[in-house]
Amino acid sequence: MLRTRAELRGALAELPRPVGLVPTMGWLHDGHRSLMRQARAADATTVATIFVNPRQFGDAADFHRYPRDVDRDLAICGEEGVDLVWLPPVEEVYPVGFDTTVSVGRLAEPLEGAARPGHFDGVATVVAILFALVGAERAYFGQKDVQQVMVIGRMARDLALPTEVIACPTVREPDGLALSSRNVHLSSADRAAAPVLRRALLRGRAAWENGERSGPAIREAMSAELAAEPLAEVDYVSVADASGLRELDVVDVPALLSLAVRFGSTRLIDNEPLPPPGERRRPRPGYGRSQDRPTAGAINVGPRVRR
Repeated sequence: MLRTRAELRGALAELPRPVGLVPTMGWLHDGHRSLMRQARAADATTVATIFVNPRQFGDAADFHRYPRDVDRDLAICGEEGVDLVWLPPVEEVYPVGFDTTVSVGRLAEPLEGAARPGHFDGVATVVAILFALVGAERAYFGQKDVQQVMVIGRMARDLALPTEVIACPTVREPDGLALSSRNVHLSSADRAAAPVLRRALLRGRAAWENGERSGPAIREAMSAELAAEPLAEVDYVSVADASGLRELDVVDVPALLSLAVRFGSTRLIDNEPLPPPGERRRPRPGYGRSQDRPTAGAINVGPRVRR
């Protein structure tokens, strides 16, 4: 485990390239394990970072509530064969006098950007720092946080950063719930209700598969599924174009279904890509601790993002 920038640079200098980076905020789960395995398969050296980034939390209480277990996380990194783990204190990431913010612009405005103002500025800033410090050839992110992947990919492209952003399939519980560090906060009743997110997305997907092309009608199909679950408090339901996240009246381009739902104080997100017009490829249901199959058109922000 490394703590300082100097330790990180020194250790990296002794290891072979290419380097794969897996940025995390800790409380690791099988989704993170999947990212580490993909990095190990493609790169000579795998680096994981564990840093709960205060700049991406608008609510201080949410930041302090985020789950942490360093010993458990380090054990998982060891089990997955990670070569280096960087676990910096805040002052190593944001030194005294740090006064720079990376703001991506329009892609960061809708959906999670609207619900959590300033969130993506914090994400883009910390990821830019990690890319600069690690100098990895590739960085691996989960497609559950699809807007985050798009924002980071746009940042890397616009700033000509050499790190390639790899979007990796969502990993799910047997009942379809996307793995998330926040799932630990769900009560037993909320946990039983939470798979409604996946059911709502699949209902929207089924409407599209059956020929529905009205964005509002697909939104309504998803909303109806969510409305049947009394514990679900809906934040947003979206049918947007997959390249710019513009809400669609007519689904005539590659699209992204996404939603955010609260169960008590825990907010969960999930998404489902729709392929380009003319394709009717069906996704795997997402059950059995599986990975979703990436679908064409899910992410389209230029050459810096690959699936």
